[in-house]
Amino acid sequence: MAPENSEDPGSTQKAAKQKDARPIVWLIGFLIVALCVYFVLLGWRGVGLIADDGVAGIGLGIGVIILPIIGVWLVYSTLRAGIEHQQLARVITEEGRELDISHLPKRPSGRLERDVADELFAQVKVEWEADPDDWRNTYRIARAYDYAGDRTRAREMMKRAVAQYHDAGKASGS
Repeated sequence: MAPENSEDPGSTQKAAKQKDARPIVWLIGFLIVALCVYFVLLGWRGVGLIADDGVAGIGLGIGVIILPIIGVWLVYSTLRAGIEHQQLARVITEEGRELDISHLPKRPSGRLERDVADELFAQVKVEWEADPDDWRNTYRIARAYDYAGDRTRAREMMKRAVAQYHDAGKASGS
């Protein structure tokens, strides 16, 4: 007979493996605040250049004001992509479809051995080719591309997975 307050060993192991995200969130928050201060200072400098009334000053001022606008857009788009990727990762993990690489051999750097990553990619590619319109398959092939070292295709496929996820949400009415 099992003790009354025994827990599922699998859930205990999962909880032990999950890292505390608070330090990363604090670091991201600090960096965003620092960038905002920098953008305000840079914008203020641009306004000062425009106020000097010289043609060169006005041109430089406009250029300097454009830099914080581009910076805000970059910060926003990067954060939005990261949040969306985390959302997909959470759903995939909850469904038990995340690629399990814990048992695969790794290099000293922590990356998968090249031939193992290529084999994993080949398996996931077959899955994706069977149903390329399912965001889960697209997410998994994006991860496989990343494990295989092709970051450019991994990013492209992850963007596609996010779009498919949103389209699936609209189609289901949620």
